[in-house]
This record gives sequence, C-alpha cells and structure tokens, in this order.
Amino acid sequence: MDLTAKDRELLALLGENARAPVATLAKRLGISRTTAQARLERLERIGVIAGYGLRLSEAYASSLVRAHVLVTIAPKSLTEVTAAIGRVEAVTELHSVSGAFDLIAMVASPSIAELDRRIDEIGAIDGVERTQSSIILSTRIAR
Repeated sequence: MDLTAKDRELLALLGENARAPVATLAKRLGISRTTAQARLERLERIGVIAGYGLRLSEAYASSLVRAHVLVTIAPKSLTEVTAAIGRVEAVTELHSVSGAFDLIAMVASPSIAELDRRIDEIGAIDGVERTQSSIILSTRIAR
C-alpha cells in the first residue's frame, strides 16, 4: 500500500487517540478538515484502517498479569489448536512464528492464579505438545 508521510502521521495521531475529532487531526497535520476527512475515508476504503478500537488505560492494563506462552503443536493440528486457543478468553493475541515454537499466545489475567489456570488450559488442548511461559514484568516500549 502506497502511503504518504501525511498518511503515516495521521495513523500515528489515531494511534494516540482514535476518537480525536477530524478538525483536531487536521490542525495537528497542518491540512484542511476536508483533506483530513478525505484521507481518513481513503485509508478506510483501501483497508489500511480496519476499524477503531479500545485502548485500555495504563492503570487498568498494569493491574493485569500478562504472559507470552510459547506453544509447540503436533503436526497438522494448526487449525484445530488455533481455534481452541481462540476460545480461551484470556488470550489477547496469537501469532504463528518461526523457530523452536509454532505459536506465541499473549495471555492477560487479573491474577497469577487465573493466569496459571489459563496456561494450563492451553496446555491441555489436543494437539498442544508443549508450552513455555514468560510472565511480563514491565513494558519498556509500547507504540
């Protein structure tokens, strides 16, 4: 997708606050409101912007215990394991990766005990051969 520098600036501003009024975005970009609206509509139309979502407050997010759960799966079980992991409510993201593991699940829970239960739930899924977990202590960079 061919994006201009202004498009990237607009996306960065939306990353900070997806609910910012178009007039505010336009002012910060140094363009007219009509131009900003047209850019937004174009980015939506070409699929760069798929939607606008919720960003949790730092206070709430820091109250959650989060972990990376590295998962090794049995051959030919990717579809079933992916679907089963998708049903684990605490899983916020699931990535296919290269290397010694097949998947990385991002898991967030309100307590260590709950996190432990969710990791055990992932480990008990048919087709999951092994898991390895790393609890996130702090986030150093978030964009």
